[in-house]
This record gives sequence, structure tokens and C-alpha cells, in this order.
Amino acid sequence: MKMKIVFIASLILVFSNFIEASDGMDVMHIAGKVLCQDCTQGWNEWVDGAKAIKGSIVSLTCLDERRRVMYYGSDLTDEAGIFDLIVNQTCHGKTIKPQNCFVRLVSSPDPVCNIATDFAGGKSGVKLHRPTVVYRDLLKYVLSPFYYTTPMCDEPNINDDDNLETNDDKNQNNY
Repeated sequence: MKMKIVFIASLILVFSNFIEASDGMDVMHIAGKVLCQDCTQGWNEWVDGAKAIKGSIVSLTCLDERRRVMYYGSDLTDEAGIFDLIVNQTCHGKTIKPQNCFVRLVSSPDPVCNIATDFAGGKSGVKLHRPTVVYRDLLKYVLSPFYYTTPMCDEPNINDDDNLETNDDKNQNNY
């Protein structure tokens, strides 16, 4: 029992240090990578052969306590497909809480590889949870890679209720 109390106290101490560290920072960095994954290749190329997408847009949206957008920003990826959003911790006099922020894919300039996937949460968005680096004046969140794919690899949404209407259903809703 005593060990459990010590363990829980140490966890509280560690997480409170993360919170205190993020409160003292002026800016936070959100970094990651955007890649193209082509399903038409063999297994090894599909798993290990993802290529970086230069010029892809990734966005960061932060909400306030009332779930209203208080900050929106975006960044272009470089030649290696890497983005690094640098955000001030205060916006319009309010402190941005990282746990109320999420990052998602916006667009890909690649004419072939331009279908956003939810592999690693790029399509629906990833919430910021725990910073990867907290060191002196650096607060950084490094995310798993986001992926685009080709239209040939895109799976159709078969659970879309809007496409399941019959002709009778369409005729009844004439307003």
C-alpha cells in the first residue's frame, strides 16, 4: 500500500512538472512529417517506402473553454516533408491550453498522392497530449507521421447514411 502511494505521488509530481514547465514557456513547437503511402507497391515499399511530400499544408486549431476557435495557424512542409509550427502561448490576452489544440492535414500539392488518410489521425485531427521535449525554453510536441495516399488506394465510405436513401425517401422530403 505504501508503494502505491509513493508511485501515485511520483506520477503527480512528474505531470505537475510538465504543466508548470508549459506555463513558463512563451512559445510551443508542434512538429511532424507528411508522407505519401502508395498501396499499389509491394509490401516492403508500402511499409518502408513512403516518400515525403513538399508543400503540404498542416493546420493547428486551438479552442477556448467554450469550445470556440481561439487560434488557427498552418505551416507548409519542407523538402523532407517536415513541418514545425511555432505558436505563441498567448493569443488575444488568453493562454492557449495545448490539450485544447489539434493538428490535422489540410492539403497536398502532389497531383497523384492527395487523399488524406486517418492513419496516425491526420484526416480527423490529433489532439496534443504530452509534450515530447520540455527543456529550458523549449516546449515541443513531435507527432507521428501523417499520410496521404493515391485515389486508387482510397477506401469508399460504405457507412454513409446519406447515400442509402431510396427513391421513396427522396420524394417525401420535398422542402
